Amino acid sequence: MHKYILLFIAATLVSVNTVAAEKNTLENWQQDALTHRIQDSHYSMFDGVKLTEQQRQQLRDLMSLASRDTPRINISEIERLHTLVTAKTFDEAAVREQTEKMAQEQVARQVEMARVRNQMYNLLMPEQQQILEQKHLQRINDLKLQMADRISTSAQKPAVNE
Repeated sequence: MHKYILLFIAATLVSVNTVAAEKNTLENWQQDALTHRIQDSHYSMFDGVKLTEQQRQQLRDLMSLASRDTPRINISEIERLHTLVTAKTFDEAAVREQTEKMAQEQVARQVEMARVRNQMYNLLMPEQQQILEQKHLQRINDLKLQMADRISTSAQKPAVNE
């Protein structure tokens, strides 16, 4: 009987450690994915701008700091929203409260990302900043064209009667 109790305790400890390791691995993977998205968005900001090696190193340093300072995605909040969405009855007040909480967390991440982008932008020389401004204006014009195309396409579709 003593052997069975020890075996049960050992099995329980192994399963608890496995679950903890899987959770930790999932959180690390998700944080790594977020960090890569942040890095990609920062570096795409500089496409077409020739950076000096010193500027590249400064950008890498800022990104390293940003990956540590950026608020983490709260998986439990996502799970809570999923539970509310899949409930038998819809609780609008609870969903509203949960989504507002998640939105505030997203705002904190966006503010941190904007802060880092501002620091990165201010590392550039005026000529490099001008290139970014031109690229920005081009992206805005492209978006306006895309929106105009969507509006004209949706206006051409006949209404569907149910």
